[in-house]
Amino acid sequence: MSAEDLEKYETEMELQLYKEYRDIVGQFSYVVETERRFYLANAVDVQVRNAEGEVYFEVRMSDAWVWDMYRPARFVKNVRVITFKDVNVEELDKPELRLPEAGPFGS
Repeated sequence: MSAEDLEKYETEMELQLYKEYRDIVGQFSYVVETERRFYLANAVDVQVRNAEGEVYFEVRMSDAWVWDMYRPARFVKNVRVITFKDVNVEELDKPELRLPEAGPFGS
């Protein structure tokens, strides 16, 4: 496989992954970003650990989706990540769960 073919394959896979992400993101409550991967999850627990002066993060997620184009199964029940870098956890906005501002009977 040439370098050009590999680049084309990776571009196609990233587009496919993005489309999958776009279709499923509404099913999750959190976006989690670590140094190596990007996750969607419905439950996240981040613990700061210290072992012999080394600080690291233990991240546990459940009901998760893993952004990784080389993984055939991206939906996982549980994920545990150990990282020495920062972890970013953001709660996803759920606009479909908001009540109408005018209330049920209008203003």
